[in-house]
Amino acid sequence: MSIENFRTTLKANARVIAFYLPQYHPIPENDEWWGKGFTEWTNVGKAKRLFRGHHQPNVPADLGYYDLRVPETRKAQADLAREHGIEGFCYWHYWFGNKKRLLERPFNEVVSSGEPDFPFCLAWANDSWKGFAYGINNRNLLIEQLYPGVKDYTDHFYEVLPAFKDKRYILADGKPIFMIYRPLADKEIVVFIETWRRLAVENGLKGIFFIGHILDSRIKIEDVMKCGVDAVNVVRLDNYQLNYRSKFIRYYKYFNKLLRGIPQTYSYKKVSKYFTIPEIDSDENVFPSIIPGWDHSPRSSKEALILTDPTPELFGRHVEDVLSIVCKKTFEKRIVFIKSWNEWAEGNYMEPDLRFGKKFLEVLKSKLF
Repeated sequence: MSIENFRTTLKANARVIAFYLPQYHPIPENDEWWGKGFTEWTNVGKAKRLFRGHHQPNVPADLGYYDLRVPETRKAQADLAREHGIEGFCYWHYWFGNKKRLLERPFNEVVSSGEPDFPFCLAWANDSWKGFAYGINNRNLLIEQLYPGVKDYTDHFYEVLPAFKDKRYILADGKPIFMIYRPLADKEIVVFIETWRRLAVENGLKGIFFIGHILDSRIKIEDVMKCGVDAVNVVRLDNYQLNYRSKFIRYYKYFNKLLRGIPQTYSYKKVSKYFTIPEIDSDENVFPSIIPGWDHSPRSSKEALILTDPTPELFGRHVEDVLSIVCKKTFEKRIVFIKSWNEWAEGNYMEPDLRFGKKFLEVLKSKLF
């Protein structure tokens, strides 16, 4: 669906794209690392309430504990997202170098089958996997992200070229959007970007619209832009903790964790006010994020960051803050990323659950139209 058709059909006042996690089907590597049949639901299902007022486990409603190998599930997700004003999904894409991929099956089947007929783009999760961050009680390296050189970058490009040429692929400035999760991870990222820009033109594309993802508020936007991206996506989960909490609160949280085993907790009501910085996010090529919640405890309870009491009403205020910033941009650049569509084990998802049903989706739709 083109931008013009999306705007005409839905009359949305922003281009909302939702990050999409494909880790809801078993793969041999996950079987080896976490046990036979592991998917993200394994972490979600074993989550426990860690303190008074902590809401866990989160239980899916309409879509259930789905398996992304099932086409009907992927269609139901797309229908639900489209109905509530989301332009498309941004699939997390795992290429570790030397043609090593993981979790590629759902997206590959979406491309090859032509279904669902719902826009998409890719975000390269160029990060090594370590056990502790994903629920294993050690810091062992599970799989390393490598940057082997131009031959590998070329192989990578041709692996995703069929998706870039798909009519459903989301464009900006007439170019396929491709996000890089860690744009400053290695000096080779510059070479990677240059290689893909050249290959895109050689293969009949106008180019690639690269977006650098910024999850650490200490990283400067200008530093990311220098690596050759066209825009940045900012996720300011840590903005309040880094800049606005008092030293007393900082030490209190530290000793709470050390002595009582309680992870870092902050109220969503307070922290969500700092997810945006209007004077920065109003730039045409800075794309802010909508964050429905955060609770990493299902994956790593001791190291978790938990935002307590996210409600549809507070979420609505956050959405209003974001939309009030982007509405002044040209429609092409009114891009907002939702973190996320289905990150259940991180507590940031838009899919219906037993607690709130579709209310977060309904609030989003009410603000978009």
